[in-house]
Amino acid sequence: MRLDRFLAARFPDWSRSKLARGIKNGEVCNASGKRLRASLTVREGMVLAVSIPGLAPTTPQPPLPPVLFEDDDVVVLNKPAGLSCHPAGGNFEWAVIGLARERWPGIDLVHRLDRDTSGVLVLAKHIEANRLLKHQFKHAHPDKSYVALVRGDYAVSGLIDAPIDYGTSVIRIKMAVVPGGPEAQTTVTPREVRTAGGVTLTWVDCELHTGRTHQIRVHLAHTGLGIVGDRMYGVPPEVFLTAWEHGVDANVVRTAGAPRQALHAHRLAFDLPSGGRTEVVAPIPQDMARWWADPSVLPMDGWSPDAQT
Repeated sequence: MRLDRFLAARFPDWSRSKLARGIKNGEVCNASGKRLRASLTVREGMVLAVSIPGLAPTTPQPPLPPVLFEDDDVVVLNKPAGLSCHPAGGNFEWAVIGLARERWPGIDLVHRLDRDTSGVLVLAKHIEANRLLKHQFKHAHPDKSYVALVRGDYAVSGLIDAPIDYGTSVIRIKMAVVPGGPEAQTTVTPREVRTAGGVTLTWVDCELHTGRTHQIRVHLAHTGLGIVGDRMYGVPPEVFLTAWEHGVDANVVRTAGAPRQALHAHRLAFDLPSGGRTEVVAPIPQDMARWWADPSVLPMDGWSPDAQT
């Protein structure tokens, strides 16, 4: 297939004229950096370096997240908030998997964390390790513990056993507690409540027994007031829709209560492919530590308990 036709098929949301301009401007090269012509025949195994603005990342490449554990089969990283695990949608962006493959070619994700969730992330160095770990994560449910900062005085403690499936929200990807849906179980333990400047937060430890999409976020919003900074759960749908269509601005942050959801994958214990068991802990990130130390620094305006509906 010709290069221009290949790019048009690979990126259907982009106009062919813009892709053609990018090729003409030398923004599509081979692995050696040689500029390519639109008429070039693209063949299996060929590497294309695309730097068309908007299609390719326009920000500097971030560093590889800190390594918490590594052996011959596994790498465990401390993923920062704001970094996706894998590129999604029509545009590429910097993501953990691309950064990791520069250091460990052939590495792959065992599981994922939401873009704005920080903490322990496991990757497998080869196919067999990936197969073993994914089977374990799906069927044996490794020991996963998260820390969340919940808005208000969160009082629920113990096992939340509430099935989760796609809901009826105008947000197509939003999950909800749905009777008859796939089982979802989370043990929640409120540790402390702190108030400053009229802002109240609860430190909550969460242990996952299943691995449903957005499970902790759904369960906490269903039983309480939601995680501070969450733009999808516990706030009106307009918050997420505005952020999706126009970006995260000051109004979105004020309504959500924080620049990102205060959820951190703190600890993970799992069986290694080589035998034995390891436990990995990711330190509480600086932003969450600062919010907890002084909740008054959070811009929690424009929110009311009715928002969670």
